[in-house]
Amino acid sequence: MNVSLLANALIGSEIIKIGNEVNELKRKGAKIANLTIGDFDPAVFPIPDALKSEIIAAYNDHQTNYPPADGILPLRETVAKLLENRLELSYGTGDILISGGSRPLIYATYLALVDPGDKVIYPAPSWNNNHYCTLSSANGVAVETTVENNFMPTAAQLKPHLKGATLLALCSPLNPTGTMFTAEQLEEICDIVLEENKSRAAGEKPLYLMYDQIYSLLTFDKAHVNPVTLRPELKDYVIYIDGISKALAATGVRVGWAFGPTEMISKMKALLGHIGAWAPKAEQVAVSKYFADDAQVDTFLGEFKEKIQLSLNAIYAGFKGLKAEGFAVDAVVPMGAIYLTIKIDYIGKTTPEGNVLKDSADVNFYLIKEAQCALVPFSAFGNDHSMPWFRASVGGCSLEDIQAMVPRIKAALSKLK
Repeated sequence: MNVSLLANALIGSEIIKIGNEVNELKRKGAKIANLTIGDFDPAVFPIPDALKSEIIAAYNDHQTNYPPADGILPLRETVAKLLENRLELSYGTGDILISGGSRPLIYATYLALVDPGDKVIYPAPSWNNNHYCTLSSANGVAVETTVENNFMPTAAQLKPHLKGATLLALCSPLNPTGTMFTAEQLEEICDIVLEENKSRAAGEKPLYLMYDQIYSLLTFDKAHVNPVTLRPELKDYVIYIDGISKALAATGVRVGWAFGPTEMISKMKALLGHIGAWAPKAEQVAVSKYFADDAQVDTFLGEFKEKIQLSLNAIYAGFKGLKAEGFAVDAVVPMGAIYLTIKIDYIGKTTPEGNVLKDSADVNFYLIKEAQCALVPFSAFGNDHSMPWFRASVGGCSLEDIQAMVPRIKAALSKLK
């Protein structure tokens, strides 16, 4: 069957492949600790009761027709206040675009900025930037990061690639690592972006920064930092991506927002208007009312973050314990989001059946079958299959499931030679 060049170039999701394997085993009766998808089990992490009540009330009030293309005004007003109160950012309602979650907004950012062949820079690991480069026919440049910097890109790593680039795509807290920028790290990156833009000739396309902060309200011991608060002169070049999906365990409610330069937001609005990627009107009405009450948001976030951190810390402590026992594993301290970065350095080992684990995917599928534990290797986020690092996502498991998983991992690794 003949298809477009774009369709031929698309690569299937490694996360979906792993998920299919997990689902097949579960169908056969296996109980798997599924740490793959960046989602929430509503039985473990339900959305706030007050938000659910507001959604139901909005449907009962017949808020079921088309919303405005950029989102209902009350929600954009609520977002503007949220940005000012929580992030010290000043944006008007015309600078804010509402969408059905953050994915359409990321895609719209690429389409609004990137011409075929334009250079887009992003760190590896990071979520889906390689796929968005394919969708926009961009020349993607993956900058590999290291554990020494918690897998966050540094200005020194990024700077050699900035010349001629159109877009720098960053995320903090970062999916897949659960780590985040310090103010000093981000300031240094902001400064090289400003320096690069000052060097460009009149009429030359500037370097834009897409800053995905969908996990900004899910940080633990350190405060979230953002480019424009640190360097206000960057405001004309930064497009932010945000929303409720992660902060409120509301991945299926589908309300996200972007904000940035008015002209850029206007172009993104036109793109999404043609695609029809609106957030449902009833959900927009509900979110505008829910987020307007800072006290109830803070109460929910306090309890929610504590529960997430307990699960992340349980895996972290478990892997540090295994490392102390001599296993070739490690973990990075969780800082935010719902993810933990873990190392399982068993590529090249042989299973009891005599099979050699050739890459990180083999290690992962071995653990799925032998330890009933499913992770996502960093190869799904732009790194090589030889890299022994993995993402563990805690939204789909209970704390009890996680605690029971660690002894199974120990037993499975003990069988390898």
